Amino acid sequence: MEGSADDDNRTRAATGDGPEWRSPGRDRRPIPLIGRAANALILGLDEVKKAADEYNKIAAVAAKAGIQQGLHNEGFEVSMVDGQRTYDVLMGLLDPKLVKFQFQMSTISQGFIAHEYFTKYPGRFFSMHVQDVDLNATPPLPPAPAPGAPAGGGAGGRGRGRGVQTSVGKGSIDWVKTFTAAKVGGVKSYFVEQNMELTKESVAFLKTLKV
Repeated sequence: MEGSADDDNRTRAATGDGPEWRSPGRDRRPIPLIGRAANALILGLDEVKKAADEYNKIAAVAAKAGIQQGLHNEGFEVSMVDGQRTYDVLMGLLDPKLVKFQFQMSTISQGFIAHEYFTKYPGRFFSMHVQDVDLNATPPLPPAPAPGAPAGGGAGGRGRGRGVQTSVGKGSIDWVKTFTAAKVGGVKSYFVEQNMELTKESVAFLKTLKV
């Protein structure tokens, strides 16, 4: 959901989107970089470092309140900065004691392979959004951008990537390898995030899966 101070006037901690606004009803200054609010920004490494430092401070406050801060890889996190994936840069900058990660499985369409991340960064994850993508399918053409909108969502946006989303088990993801590696990554919660038709098919498949 794209947020504004009016339609999303709350701190979104531990939801995987990253907070876009500081607190309910008081200090409503936008947090400029971390989370989906950064989708259309073109960021440099210094800006990413500044964002991570700010996010660590937010996470420290959240931790004192008993809240686990989380970060989701579906906005500027899937962009590139100085020849590196912003997501990997954030892994090195964010405090592992304060910030956990929620993995968006559909980002395989942009080259993000869940089992590789779970094994590369053990213990850094706490949940995942479950979808599958057929990387061999041709995605439909995107709708025409609104007048004045940047084409393609900007360098900081999530982009469209390869393939077409499908129900779990019918796409290109190796689910046995994924769930095996998820144990190393620290994943505790799994959320099927699809439309109802695909969700029903995905849940039926997941019930048959043995890992």
